Amino acid sequence: MPFLDWVNKNHAKDTAREVPYHLLKRQATYGDEASAADNLLIQGDNLLALKALLPFYAGRVKCIFIDPPYNTQSAFEHYDDRLEHSQWLSMMYSRLALLRDLLAEDGSIWVSLDDNEAHYMKVLGDEVFGRQNFILDVAWQKRDGPPNDRKIGSIHDHILAWAKSRPSDSRKTLAEEKFNLMPRTEKADAQYQVFSEPNGPDPRGPFRKIDTTANGKGGRYVESLYYPVTNPFTGEEVWPRTGTCWRHNRDEMARLQAENRLFWGAKGTAKTPMRKLFKTEAKQGMSAPSIWADTGLNQHGSSEMEKLFGEKAAFETPKPEALLNRIIHIASSPGDLVLDSFLGSGTTAAVAHKMGRRYIGIEMGEHARTHCVPRLEKVIAGEQGGISETVGWQGGGGFSFLTLGEPAFDEDGRLNAAVKFPTLAAYVWHVETGSPGQQAFDSPFLGMHEGKAYFLLYNGILGDRRPAGGNVLTSAILAHLRALCPDPVPFVVYGETARVGPARMFAEGVTFKQIPYDVTMR
Repeated sequence: MPFLDWVNKNHAKDTAREVPYHLLKRQATYGDEASAADNLLIQGDNLLALKALLPFYAGRVKCIFIDPPYNTQSAFEHYDDRLEHSQWLSMMYSRLALLRDLLAEDGSIWVSLDDNEAHYMKVLGDEVFGRQNFILDVAWQKRDGPPNDRKIGSIHDHILAWAKSRPSDSRKTLAEEKFNLMPRTEKADAQYQVFSEPNGPDPRGPFRKIDTTANGKGGRYVESLYYPVTNPFTGEEVWPRTGTCWRHNRDEMARLQAENRLFWGAKGTAKTPMRKLFKTEAKQGMSAPSIWADTGLNQHGSSEMEKLFGEKAAFETPKPEALLNRIIHIASSPGDLVLDSFLGSGTTAAVAHKMGRRYIGIEMGEHARTHCVPRLEKVIAGEQGGISETVGWQGGGGFSFLTLGEPAFDEDGRLNAAVKFPTLAAYVWHVETGSPGQQAFDSPFLGMHEGKAYFLLYNGILGDRRPAGGNVLTSAILAHLRALCPDPVPFVVYGETARVGPARMFAEGVTFKQIPYDVTMR
């Protein structure tokens, strides 16, 4: 598979791994406190914020939508869209790598771009997520007509979608297996009708007529699928039309005939029967096409912002809520986690909130406070703009506002004193297992993973800071850990120091790792 190459690409590939791990500070809670714990709005550099989220959310995000700078060489009020091309690629690569680690195995990422960088992003995304995991390129109509100053102009953006993984023996990615169908429309349902038949209308209700023939290749049909079928009303043998063959083999056609699933016309004289697809047997939704002309335009997004804030939209091209509604509906279900690390005006978070999803939104600029916070407050209050009427939104819920704190490690690798036990426990668990912990991290016993038990002795978790208090591995503390996990499995213990000899630790299958020296960046 071909790869993109650019100046400083190797540095970009190392950035995600080397970026320091920062603490997250909860600054305020809005609305219901229980709901606020699940919904996060983070102000700060998204690269640092994504790295800070890894110990807690790696492998847990079901749907990621990002609307990164399009690199249009334009400067807007709230962000600069004038990165040099190789800088843009480096910026995106490091963030995509972290986003990949946050995605659930059945999760998907959707990236909105225009022609300036979309085609480079396709190759870049294939490298990060795997070409086999590419799902599709959605053409989203963003304008109702081309610019007047051009003889030909684009009216659409690209929305590129990748999955996290695809089974080797499957035609679909794990994400696609879990995708939701779109609601059926009146136009789609109108295709199912009650038709007159010689023996009266079929009691199974409305159906749609499906062609029973298929075109042959190069004018030649498949011989095994070319055979006569007897019309039960006239007794006449009918054959596929010239140049075609039946879609079904003899046994399947016989079954359809026996079960009255072939439509022979109102008078029973049709020369070619049609298969009946009953409305009750049709899938309960519709497949989404790859061209979206029914999910709002940029101007609708601007109008939504103006109604919310009483002023012209501060962002040049805000996405309409209907577009995010489509993506989030397809790619997630209520209660799933949605993430947007280029939150902008807050549309993704607002729509996810209204749709009953948990969400994380990250935005660097001051408009995280001036636009995103007020917008989500209005959502909690039950504002009726955007998709509110469509989804029956009446208000409620909550969210937390966080900022980036100090690095967890200083330049010499020492642990920041502000790091508390649950935070370090989640970090150690992620470093050792590569996954986020589902546990509360309120005990030195962190959990079992692949036949090993993991423990953390830190911050006086067992009492005070004296050796007997639990930060130092002593014989008494080791006995206590055995009581917490009596299974005869190897132990991995993090602590300030150990007062148990190497011979005994080897005999008891204990691996000791010293804080902070053995607490390394993943």
